[in-house]
Amino acid sequence: MKGLLKKAKSKITSFFNDEAELLATGRLLSNQQYNLEFKNIKDYEFKIFSQFGDDGIIQYLIKNLDIKNKTFIEFGVEDYMESNTRFLMMNDNWSGFIIDGSKDSINSIKNRKWYWKYDLCCLDEFITKENINELLHKSGFRDMGLLHIDIDGVDYHVFEALDLSVLNPSIIILEYNSVFGSERAITVPYDKSFIRNNKHFSNLYFGASLKALTLLANKKGYSLIESNSAGNNAFFVRNDLLTSKIVAKEVCDVYVQSKFRESRNINGKLNFYNFEDRVKAIKGQKVINTINSCLEDF
Repeated sequence: MKGLLKKAKSKITSFFNDEAELLATGRLLSNQQYNLEFKNIKDYEFKIFSQFGDDGIIQYLIKNLDIKNKTFIEFGVEDYMESNTRFLMMNDNWSGFIIDGSKDSINSIKNRKWYWKYDLCCLDEFITKENINELLHKSGFRDMGLLHIDIDGVDYHVFEALDLSVLNPSIIILEYNSVFGSERAITVPYDKSFIRNNKHFSNLYFGASLKALTLLANKKGYSLIESNSAGNNAFFVRNDLLTSKIVAKEVCDVYVQSKFRESRNINGKLNFYNFEDRVKAIKGQKVINTINSCLEDF
């Protein structure tokens, strides 16, 4: 028994040491950005807690934008171990408000050893376009720094319903579905109980195209400035904050054809489809053209 306890303790110590090393590495990479002059924002990518290289892009943006308040909101965080704002919180001491539909996930976050160290509020709620404004009002944030929407479903409809007049975020990160391509402005139809893997076994029928999200962001006063190199998250900046370094770009210059292979077969197993096969897997599924509001076939 003593041997087992010793082994368990060793694993726990190793985990926290690894996390400390990750944070130290992230801080070093972040500080090095001051000495770099890349033309492409993608080149500033690095990953600490983000799924791909978004941590580095976020660090670059907060260094080069005049951000009034160091606050963030992220929803669709699961257990927050892999997220786009956790490094921002732990490295830059930003205050945060996060939401996930799983009560177990939120409880897991509250039980983390580091939870007490930071100004982080958590809420377990399933997000819809009907409740989004009420939920985000609970944050108490005004003129906030960063908003990240990633619910793997009706993201477009939730973003469309979101009143930004008080939140007024400097940066918005929106997940786009790269499989939908760069030319069409389309989204899945609204369903308040949308769950991605229940809608289509492939796990590919969700969200909106980059063009649809960009057109909507433009209406709300935001410009597309970059996508991560993985091709799943797009970055938008409020128009009044654009600079000579951070400029508006066109969808065709930012869109990335994703290479990650998350598609599933009818039995729920990964089938590792390439991009063309992923497109074929959801051909014929219904989508809404966000320009004319018509229902179309993908």
